[in-house]
Amino acid sequence: MKILALNGSSRDNGNTEYMVTSLLEGIEASIVDLRKYTINPIIDKRHDPEGFGPVDDDYDTVISQILDQDILVFATPLYWYGMSGHMKNFVDRWSQSLRDPRYDFRKIMSEKKALSLIVGGDRVYQKALPLVQQFALIYDFMGVENLGYVIGSGSKPQTVQADGRVAGDLRFWNEYLKQTI
Repeated sequence: MKILALNGSSRDNGNTEYMVTSLLEGIEASIVDLRKYTINPIIDKRHDPEGFGPVDDDYDTVISQILDQDILVFATPLYWYGMSGHMKNFVDRWSQSLRDPRYDFRKIMSEKKALSLIVGGDRVYQKALPLVQQFALIYDFMGVENLGYVIGSGSKPQTVQADGRVAGDLRFWNEYLKQTI
């Protein structure tokens, strides 16, 4: 089993990164920091006769990295009750991949499993629920098996470590992934 984590944080050494590295401790996996790539917002051409054209950015580089993975980890801070802009631009561009003649994107994605990691500040265990549902709906639309989610509480860098609940959840999923691979 190949595992890839997509880190949607715009911060180095932040809470999202901590959650990803804790989850993947002792596991061979790849990590893509979306902030290090230029992924332009989608220009919707789904209903135009000419369809989508090439975009001069790094989206194809990132999407090609996930195509041969078995388990995807979507990790993002909670921004305004949703995923980060880096993550949103990436997921929005899936509309383009669904129409890409080079591969059957929906079929490829339907063979994957996904886990969501979300971190935020005040009352995050309630405020993150709409994003949990959004990820669930995205996975359902693509046929991806939804493994579940982990929510962590921490707003300033390196404060999620004080959340004992997230530590236990990350240990659980770390053991699950070790048994899976």
